[in-house]
Amino acid sequence: MAQELTTTLSKYLAVFAQAHQEFRVPELESVAQLYNFKIHLSDDLEERDPGRPYMIIWLESEDHARLLARRCILIKSIYEFYGRGTTYEELHLQNRAKRNLWERYIPETSFKFFVTAYNHKIPQHRQREVVESFSYMSFMGKIDMKNPDITLGCFEEYETGSGKTRERHEGDGNFIQVYFGRLIEEGTARPLVQLFDVKKRSYFGNTSMEAEISLLMANQTLACPGKLIYDPFMGTGSMAYPVAYFGAQVMGSDIDGRQMRGKQTTPGIFRAASQYGVASRIIDICTFDVTNNPWRRGELFDAIVTDPPYGVRAGAKRLGRKKELDADRLALYHEHRTNPRPHDSPYIPPTKPYELSDLAVDLVLLARYLLKPGGRLVFFLPTVTDQYEEVDIYTMLCDGMEVIANSLQDFGSWGRRLVTIRKVTSERYPPPDFSTRNAEVEDETQHVPAHRHFREKYFQGFKKAEVEADHIEDGR
Repeated sequence: MAQELTTTLSKYLAVFAQAHQEFRVPELESVAQLYNFKIHLSDDLEERDPGRPYMIIWLESEDHARLLARRCILIKSIYEFYGRGTTYEELHLQNRAKRNLWERYIPETSFKFFVTAYNHKIPQHRQREVVESFSYMSFMGKIDMKNPDITLGCFEEYETGSGKTRERHEGDGNFIQVYFGRLIEEGTARPLVQLFDVKKRSYFGNTSMEAEISLLMANQTLACPGKLIYDPFMGTGSMAYPVAYFGAQVMGSDIDGRQMRGKQTTPGIFRAASQYGVASRIIDICTFDVTNNPWRRGELFDAIVTDPPYGVRAGAKRLGRKKELDADRLALYHEHRTNPRPHDSPYIPPTKPYELSDLAVDLVLLARYLLKPGGRLVFFLPTVTDQYEEVDIYTMLCDGMEVIANSLQDFGSWGRRLVTIRKVTSERYPPPDFSTRNAEVEDETQHVPAHRHFREKYFQGFKKAEVEADHIEDGR
């Protein structure tokens, strides 16, 4: 692939923040789709390893590199790629071969040159040696460390030193790879993580999503002006603010309106949205159960983004009773509904637990009905690490929906997966009937996905239940 791409595309070096490695490629591809350009990655799995801090990508123009730097949350900076190597001799050979890319900067261009490393601190004397080794480039402009016309960067990548104690500068020069290039643009989207910091928000709750993750989710929705995006489990609105910040209009709903409103006269979501200057883009917030929703037509939304409750801090609920009323209580209930007492408190309908695996299936069905063709469903799904299989994500799919991204945020014994599903059909479907599952009998012969009964597994410590089951089988 590389030989074909070099004839039409240019190489760029993406420098990533060291967070959420599995989210990098999906974000790159989503932002490229948002701005309608193509991005190509190496076929070499080692080169495109999301765990490494640097990645070479192929783009059609420098403008596309700038768009990535301005929108991707995980990009620290993007450079025009000049060369790389396992030694500086290899790097210099490649850089000399790319003279056509940098020779125009030789006359009268001020420049800044720096050398840095990942997982290592390079001593000052060797930094000077590295800079001097590029003297063959013969730049005639002045050195300007504050406001140069161009910035040249040299990046050494070292093996991770996590869990080890090293002396200062230990192992200096024993890098895996060294990269070199010209700065195109610093990542200007990354400061949004601080802007949307939950601790600085005027309204939040104990289940509010952290800022960096909510921004990554917003990018997966392809949020931009002119789009309408819906959050069916809105809670305190963490997904709404970055989506609206990127220009989209937002609708939200929740079975518990208190989560969205808070205790003040102005609903909490609107107060927080005003803090970010996006209150006008929050169209409305509604209180209802998604399985008994008021939507009377489909294909309304460009995307659905949500973090469904999975029972650790707040359990998922749907309308209904855990146990049916007996005849006497049922008669009393109907009498109260038809002849309410004066000044009686408003009726609060009963709710029952909503199993996560059922919720996930229903969410995909709802998305197929409500999304426009090509629209995206973006949501988190918690899974037990030891029990997870790739097929788990596909157990929730229905006709016309396909998985396009599945990124893990690993917490050890469990993790949560940011799943992006796209509607790939233009066929119109009727509103889904969520009541039919109640009559279904669970087939014990089928594979049980790792997110089924997640709440129970979480509070049992994941492995405790398995150990107890083994003891029962062994007769102990």
